[in-house]
Amino acid sequence: MSELAITALRFGLLALLWIFVFTVISSQGRSLQIARPARLTRRKKKTDQDVSSDTPPPPTRALPTKLVITEGPLAGRTIPLNGQPLLIGRAQDAGLVLEDDYASGRHARLFPQGSRWFLEDLGSTNGTFVQGNQLTRTTPLEPNVPVRIGKTVMELQA
Repeated sequence: MSELAITALRFGLLALLWIFVFTVISSQGRSLQIARPARLTRRKKKTDQDVSSDTPPPPTRALPTKLVITEGPLAGRTIPLNGQPLLIGRAQDAGLVLEDDYASGRHARLFPQGSRWFLEDLGSTNGTFVQGNQLTRTTPLEPNVPVRIGKTVMELQA
């Protein structure tokens, strides 16, 4: 083979290698994206007809302020939320540390959005369950609805 053919093969293999690297990186980037909660409501512009109607505005819902553990090793414990996101899992940096073999290090995340709380499973091995149904996507969480992570059951309360 000539020197020119060998050089062309080397550059071709190098180009294929970089294409493979960029494909893997973009694939991982898509799979690691954090799920964004859907917009809760869209505000529409008020028209003269809306302003003149006698219907009162819908009541604003108060954001629950605490997470109460109802079953499991930490039963009876109350975690104040203060409107801040809460990481739940076995990791020591979690806001709620669960000493449970069925909980992952970073198991789930509870976060406020507007006047509601949302729960997101962070790719746990054994899953997060809301009212007995396994969580498959970020879900709004209502007060007094049981959430089970491993042996621990908890619920939001006002």
